[in-house]
Amino acid sequence: MIDWTHCIKKLVDVHYTNAKNILLVYDNLNTHKSASLYIAFTSDEAKRILKKLVFHYTPKHGSWLNMAELVLSIYSRKCMAKKIADKETLKTETNACLENRNKKNIKVN
Repeated sequence: MIDWTHCIKKLVDVHYTNAKNILLVYDNLNTHKSASLYIAFTSDEAKRILKKLVFHYTPKHGSWLNMAELVLSIYSRKCMAKKIADKETLKTETNACLENRNKKNIKVN
């Protein structure tokens, strides 16, 4: 929980300092709650951090989350099965893999 709260604080204070709102999508793990910030920080600090955050939680039995995990698993095994030397190669390999996968899933009558 403490790691999560400090990560959230860093999002607010370092990575998205100019953002009006930061949208967070989370599973329903009990540590991913605003109350955790009050445990880790003073009340004033927790309130300051929470002013920028908008939480969206996945359904407790969210099948879409399972689908996302499946897609990432396929991507990891099929697209990232080899070492990638640089960022440009990563982009090229990713685009080619996803384009190829998308072609296989489209059926045209």
